[in-house]
Amino acid sequence: MSDNSTPQHGTTEATAAERMAKEVEELERRSETAARLFDVRRIIGGLFVVYGVIVTLAGVFASDADLKKAQDININLWTGLAMLVLGIVFLVWLRLSPTIPPPSATDEEQPKEDGTE
Repeated sequence: MSDNSTPQHGTTEATAAERMAKEVEELERRSETAARLFDVRRIIGGLFVVYGVIVTLAGVFASDADLKKAQDININLWTGLAMLVLGIVFLVWLRLSPTIPPPSATDEEQPKEDGTE
């Protein structure tokens, strides 16, 4: 075996490091997307809106017998409307204050533009 047939370790390590850095950047980008996608406010707001619509419709089409059971208060209608309002509040909150992903490792390593750290 001669030394000329083996690849140089510096070049191979640099290429592997570059590939690893690209993979890490891709995973961080996916993580940021997942953090926004699976925000709890989106899930809670969506569920409250869906169930609010269902309960509101049950209240709109309530029979007289149903109203007598609840002492002439259309509890399904009022509860459904409250659920709708709460769900919309969660979704508006999500829209006005989106999830900010944590800074990536590359952002923390770079010095600030004004020279302070």
